[in-house]
Amino acid sequence: QVHVVESGGGSVQAGGSLRLSCTASGDKIMRNVMGYFRQAPGNQREFVALITAGGTPKYADSVKGRFTISRENAKDNANSTIYLQMNTLMPEDTAVYYCDARAAMTPSSTGPTWGQGTQVTVSS
Repeated sequence: QVHVVESGGGSVQAGGSLRLSCTASGDKIMRNVMGYFRQAPGNQREFVALITAGGTPKYADSVKGRFTISRENAKDNANSTIYLQMNTLMPEDTAVYYCDARAAMTPSSTGPTWGQGTQVTVSS
């Protein structure tokens, strides 16, 4: 079992920046890989970025060079926090962003996420 607290998001004009954060506590194995998915109205959920416990990131092609994911693990490993720095935002980045934590995660992972979602709106 994992407990996730998300923060960040909001509204910004195209070209602007936002930062999302997500703290996961609970089962250490379930926090091995953490990341974000997003879903825009009328669209399927899509992968954004993930990062392993060791700090190896992976990005969707659509956000490479604009988004940066980073991770901090508490010294006692009681929780893990990831940050998604989103720069040069575009209207097509508008979506609800969901944080997830899993023992194993790939860009094609499906199923419900632990996070409840945070809205990101980019206006042109």
